[in-house]
Amino acid sequence: MRDDRDPIEGERSAEPTHRPGLERLWADWRSDYVSHPDTGRTDRGCVICRIIEATDDAEALVLERTELTIAVMNLYPYGSGHLMVAPMRHVPSFVDLTDEENGALAHAQVRALRAINEAYAPDGANCGANLGRAAGAGVPGHLHMHVLPRWSGDTNFMTAVGEVRVLPESLRAGYDKLKAAWPR
Repeated sequence: MRDDRDPIEGERSAEPTHRPGLERLWADWRSDYVSHPDTGRTDRGCVICRIIEATDDAEALVLERTELTIAVMNLYPYGSGHLMVAPMRHVPSFVDLTDEENGALAHAQVRALRAINEAYAPDGANCGANLGRAAGAGVPGHLHMHVLPRWSGDTNFMTAVGEVRVLPESLRAGYDKLKAAWPR
């Protein structure tokens, strides 16, 4: 949606305040998430730790909790079924985990892949971690693994040309689908 309003005043200006052809997608709801990129913390603490502390797993989109790990839907997904697996302990890197925590995180990732395969039957999957802000970590203070289904051709013109991701289902629908497919 084209928005010719002045970003400061909020009023429509006679002249566009941006170069022709550049569209803006206002996502002010992400402000809390990106407010503190150096720490992954907001005024309310670490985003992942807040999810761990949540008491309503369905509300927080938590797919699984174990003694050492948590699996949760990604609120800013690259595609349908994008989830994250994290240790319960707030640490920034694999080198900070105990051997038991590393093993538990690997097993949680396998369970996530099994659920994704069952729920989505994708052509492939991406699994990975961005360690540190320079590597692209949105929450660099709390280690987390991204696990997401991929399909041949799932990067289409919208991403390549419009720099927009099109998600064909809601987070809640993805949560319900993965929760039903999660290995017991």
